[in-house]
Amino acid sequence: MDHNNTLLMPVFNNVPINFKRDYIEPWSLSPFQRILLIANGTITQMIEAYTNEQIKLKKLSEEVVILDHDIPEMELTRGHEVVQRKILLQGHISRRNYIYAESILVLDRLEEKIRDELIKTNTPIGKVWVDQKVEIFKENIDLGKEPAEELAHFFKIDPADKLLFRTYSVLSNRQYTMMITEKFPEKSFLKNF
Repeated sequence: MDHNNTLLMPVFNNVPINFKRDYIEPWSLSPFQRILLIANGTITQMIEAYTNEQIKLKKLSEEVVILDHDIPEMELTRGHEVVQRKILLQGHISRRNYIYAESILVLDRLEEKIRDELIKTNTPIGKVWVDQKVEIFKENIDLGKEPAEELAHFFKIDPADKLLFRTYSVLSNRQYTMMITEKFPEKSFLKNF
């Protein structure tokens, strides 16, 4: 992990912005897409139930960075050290990528066992929460849709195709411990229950 990078992203109202995002019309979503974007449960368990397939985590990158701006929504100030990581949630058998996610992890606010499991293993965050019996609360910050662009190859779609996304912060022991953005193709999860 690189300890010298700074976290650089455009922000408005101290929340990361993607200028190419679009508003989501709720009626245009399947019931399961709405669940993935709004529900407070673990996305890993929801996708396993929907696909009838075990989900594994594939880490794309993980590095220690120093914040170059405040994130009041997480009670973080510029100069705080966090871990920034990018992952895929992938079908264990199919190897299909279901979710792309970017996370900011505040390691000094996490218990050592949880910290170690998140950094040293490829266990999805949702499974870590369940296995360690961590009480969490999620605060939804943003949701929308945006062009897939450079993420298109993960889902075998066109770069102009849309991804649905949500960003939320995670509280544990009354502290903000993570901010997570999850993305998946607009054309995924359309089949009815």
